[in-house]
Amino acid sequence: MVWKALVALAALADALPFSGEVSTRQGSVTMLRFGCAQVVIDRLDPLVNPGQIPSTHVHQIVGGNAFNASMTTSDVSNAASCTTCEFSEDFSNYWTANLYFKARNGTYKRVPQGGAANQFGDTFSTKIGGGILVYYVSAQPGKITAFKPGFRMLVGDPMERSRTGTTLKRQNCYRCYTGPNFGGDVSAPCQDNKIDTEAFPTAPCPGGIRSNIHFPTCWDGKNLDSPNHKDHVAYPVSGPATFLSLGGNCPSTHPVRIPQLMYEVVWDTTKFNNKAEWPTNGKQPFALSTGDETGYGQHADYVFGWKGNALQSAMDTSGCMGAKCAQLKTQTIEKAKACSVKKVVQEDQDGWLDKLPGIDMGGM
Repeated sequence: MVWKALVALAALADALPFSGEVSTRQGSVTMLRFGCAQVVIDRLDPLVNPGQIPSTHVHQIVGGNAFNASMTTSDVSNAASCTTCEFSEDFSNYWTANLYFKARNGTYKRVPQGGAANQFGDTFSTKIGGGILVYYVSAQPGKITAFKPGFRMLVGDPMERSRTGTTLKRQNCYRCYTGPNFGGDVSAPCQDNKIDTEAFPTAPCPGGIRSNIHFPTCWDGKNLDSPNHKDHVAYPVSGPATFLSLGGNCPSTHPVRIPQLMYEVVWDTTKFNNKAEWPTNGKQPFALSTGDETGYGQHADYVFGWKGNALQSAMDTSGCMGAKCAQLKTQTIEKAKACSVKKVVQEDQDGWLDKLPGIDMGGM
């Protein structure tokens, strides 16, 4: 999507001096936006259930082919030999829960993923069906410090089923595409209560459902991980930042600014919009692979794996937009899709299922 907010911010960056630096250059805005095709769908979770085969629920994973049940290697960029991401020096792994449709007869079907809208002439991202669109943004005051080898984090709570207050309001959201496709969407995510929801949309979405997940932007500067994969990072004191926000101070416990990492997944729900197949009680029919029928339990995992100084160099470069940054190498979608990881847990992932893998939800 072509976000007007980004265009306006970039224009402002060129026209006005800021009281502090944005990235490492005054007035600069950098936003890497690139697609990563699917590397595997499997019931593995090297962060929450390291070494456990199978883990508790299914994930969809993109990125480098070093992904495995344990991920004990401190620098995965040295363990991977290929990546499904457009930037060929990015061997990181990115993953989220899968989405399922539950028919009126009680059976489940995995919802496929679509490609992303064409922005900045990036046709690679339009062809990542089954993948994730990834963003790294340095539109914040002060120096941005890229992640280090061994860094990993988790955002969201797979067990969350309700939410009160507004502290995590912008952490994750869903957008129901009411048109036949999502190509005309021009507004940034998780900022408009009229079109973005924290829970699953309750009505059929003719163009599918978009899911956005924002990671924390502050780091303690010491720990590459923590026991719950969250405590070493934090949101600004004002809570999760709005996308491309220039505000929000980091807490004193987490003073180091890190890139704004965001995932975007487009779920192609168009084949499941027949309300005659929805539950008779009127509830919406979708569930995450965790068994969550609300959508509040959406979560995402990240293991850093950029080669050498590539990501820091990009964050230090003013004006990198989309999948074009002078010093970063890219690859074709064909080469990216040739990269894969062998599935470990042999389960049906595309047929109609009597229950979710690892989960028995019971009645809906």
